Amino acid sequence: MTTTGPTQTLLILGATGDLTGRLLLPGLGGLLAGTAGSDLLVLGSGMNDWDDERWRRRMSESFAAVDGDRVATTVRETRYLRADVTREDDLRRLLEACRGEVVIFFALPPAVTAAACRALAGVGLPAGTRLVLEKPFGVDQASAAQLNRELAGLVAEEQIHRVDHFLGKSTVLNILGLRFANRILEPVLNADHVAGVDIIFDESLALEGRAGYYDRAGALVDMVQSHLLQVLALLAMDAPPSVEARELRDRKAQVLRATHLWGDDPAASSRRARYTAGELDGRRLPAYAEEAGVDPARETETLAEMVVAVDTWRWSGVPFRLRSGKAMAATRKEAVITFRQPQRVPGGLSGWEQPDRLRIGFGPDRLGLDLNINGPGDPFVIDPVTLDAEFGPGELPPYGEVLKGVLENDPTLSVRGDTAEECWRIVDPVLAAWRAGAVPLGEYAAGSSGPPDSLLPG
Repeated sequence: MTTTGPTQTLLILGATGDLTGRLLLPGLGGLLAGTAGSDLLVLGSGMNDWDDERWRRRMSESFAAVDGDRVATTVRETRYLRADVTREDDLRRLLEACRGEVVIFFALPPAVTAAACRALAGVGLPAGTRLVLEKPFGVDQASAAQLNRELAGLVAEEQIHRVDHFLGKSTVLNILGLRFANRILEPVLNADHVAGVDIIFDESLALEGRAGYYDRAGALVDMVQSHLLQVLALLAMDAPPSVEARELRDRKAQVLRATHLWGDDPAASSRRARYTAGELDGRRLPAYAEEAGVDPARETETLAEMVVAVDTWRWSGVPFRLRSGKAMAATRKEAVITFRQPQRVPGGLSGWEQPDRLRIGFGPDRLGLDLNINGPGDPFVIDPVTLDAEFGPGELPPYGEVLKGVLENDPTLSVRGDTAEECWRIVDPVLAAWRAGAVPLGEYAAGSSGPPDSLLPG
């Protein structure tokens, strides 16, 4: 591969952290191996006393599953610069090392990201600089609004990418294609025919050494406030005129503005719990409160549930139930649309009581349709059956799709500023009720199906 020098620089702040090693670098490797494009200089920065060689080893390990001239060139040219990103002098030094268009990726905790943005205001940014921010975006609606104001003083909204890797392009297009490209489905996805919608992200993984971040976030902020509300917006929005970024993001914003807690009662419409000791996949897990790095006094939840209403003509009166839990008996990552029962079933038929359900899986990406049909044997007995299909895989891993959009300055997969604030508006009352003790912290054994008082239907 012939190069003429980098035309873009990806500056990763927080390069030695878990997020960079676990998600960002593998996604970058997939992007470099699978696509052509401009040359890219990657600069890593952090507080740790690393050198270029150690940083190159981390990149090489993350790129182990891919190869190619572009991958090798990126690893060879990368550098590591130790810096305190809250200091203006250090930020100037980092920007001076960049070449071409600059993309700054904040792989940092929210408070550090906010401090770095304030420091950048005193430094100034090269024209065309793009800022990439990870969730959670702020810690509540007020802090998200403040951060938006600070970012607006640095670059235009179109140059701000609030990334949500859960919304990789294939996931977004799978949902949109399923909803709007099928005449048999679109007319019945509304309150006349749907009894409820469940959006679930249960994982068998426990804390896995992430106490430094997770114990300050918890399941509600880590998953529900960000990922699951974004999925809700895709499931509930009206059809956009096109899948261009502006149209798509306008429709998502409309839905989230119409979303609020069920009955506007945070105590009745939410549940929280954390796992106790148990057995999972043949190994014994300690209680969350006993995990290394956890402060039990924080009462951080490892399972969060929330029920919301979407007050639009299409969905008024339909409960949307969102749940995310760790150390669960089984991994379950799906949206389930449960249809109302038929208006009348002829007498003499039995076994039809299970409702029809449409299941959209997020890992693996699958589609399932639960129906009632006449099974073998007695023709008057109805049996449940599931029709299964797989969605087509994306060309890139989710983080590769995110980075491709950032490097091409395509905001389709990015969360717009007003949308980020709306997500906090929805969950802030729940967080306040939990802090006030209005919702007790329940318990469930690791390796179980969760607490017995779940808001999800049995």
